Amino acid sequence: MGKYFGTDGFRGYVGKTLHDYQAYKIGSYLGYIFRGKKILIGMDTRISGKMLSENLIKGITEYGTNIYDMGITTTPSISYITLKEGFSCGIMITASHNPYYDNGIKLINSNGEKMEEEFINEVEKYMDGEIEIEKTKNCGSYIKYDLGKELYINHLINSAIDLKDFKIILDLANGSATSCAKEVFLKLNANLKVINNNPDGKNINTNCGSTHMEGLQEEIKKDKYDIGFAFDGDADRCLLVNSKGVIYNGDHILYILGNYLKKKNELNKNTVVTTIMSNFGLYKAFDIKDINYDKTKVGDKYVYESMKENDFSVGGEQSGHIIIKKYAKTGDGILTALQILKIMKEENKNIDELTKDLKIYPQVLINVFVKNKKEVLNDIDIINKIKEVENILKDTGRILVRPSGTEELVRVMVEADSLDKCEKYCNLIVNLIKEKEL
Repeated sequence: MGKYFGTDGFRGYVGKTLHDYQAYKIGSYLGYIFRGKKILIGMDTRISGKMLSENLIKGITEYGTNIYDMGITTTPSISYITLKEGFSCGIMITASHNPYYDNGIKLINSNGEKMEEEFINEVEKYMDGEIEIEKTKNCGSYIKYDLGKELYINHLINSAIDLKDFKIILDLANGSATSCAKEVFLKLNANLKVINNNPDGKNINTNCGSTHMEGLQEEIKKDKYDIGFAFDGDADRCLLVNSKGVIYNGDHILYILGNYLKKKNELNKNTVVTTIMSNFGLYKAFDIKDINYDKTKVGDKYVYESMKENDFSVGGEQSGHIIIKKYAKTGDGILTALQILKIMKEENKNIDELTKDLKIYPQVLINVFVKNKKEVLNDIDIINKIKEVENILKDTGRILVRPSGTEELVRVMVEADSLDKCEKYCNLIVNLIKEKEL
């Protein structure tokens, strides 16, 4: 990760850690590198999106580069259209599931993938004045690009089946999904109810969407709907609830997709890509189904890297970032929901039936603030105690101790076949870390 850009773009509190002049600098560098070519841009519903967009566009067009603006749209739509329509670069202005006062800038390469680290490093050097670029007198064009939305909606519809047999609730998180999700599901004939579909610039992710499922849980129990889907602010995540309001996360979705693709002989190399945070129960269930799995670092970026390098078909995170390679190069919440409904219809099963052999193990996660993460993870006593717990749990659970990527803290997570075991062994490690005062 760089100085400004993390695994999911440049994200920060607008006016404090993310500024208009930084957006202008990023735009200038992109405009210079892709001068004479075309760049795609879009944003979620945050109040700060227009300000960041205007500054990016100003920097880009000053170098004779043409900018096509999709306005309010989803991250996966920027990825899809960038590749399909031959754009040199895509930009998405979003802070995903964060509160409205945060925002961010994601860069997409011409293949519809997250921009390469090498390129991001050059952007950061320019932002810090370490690289100079020539000034030009050219002026690029600004094009309002409504066609992009139409092409993306058609892409989603073509991936799906008729939904007339389903009663569905969508929680749009007052975010990017408000740009197209309702239209897609209605065109597919769903019996549809939509909530949190009125963005005001400040209510994105506020007590709604995939990070706050309570409203969707209540709504689905009121009206006896079959299933409900919740998206995040930029609609690249999807979580769901069954007809009783029980939450199903990304691990459940990966299990359903893995089994379905295996049955269809479309699960390349018989492997599903997960991150190290996927539940131990998912791996046990895949073992029973004779499905292999790859484990990456946390982040959909790493999931996609594994899928690309090894030609795997599907991967994702517990948080609901699900990448289905046949259709997308990034997580796409709306696409994921449509694929789950397709499987339900083809298999003639509800979510409970599709996941009946998946047992999610209890989990306890404790964050411990420390002075030095590296010293903690290299301490021989702590290492030995972790090995001791691993030997005790064996194939009935697991322990994971890892550093935070952004704070001086260590995360201790234990999964086991009982909550008592989780608490006991998690506290064992946590207490030792605290005693060491490292």
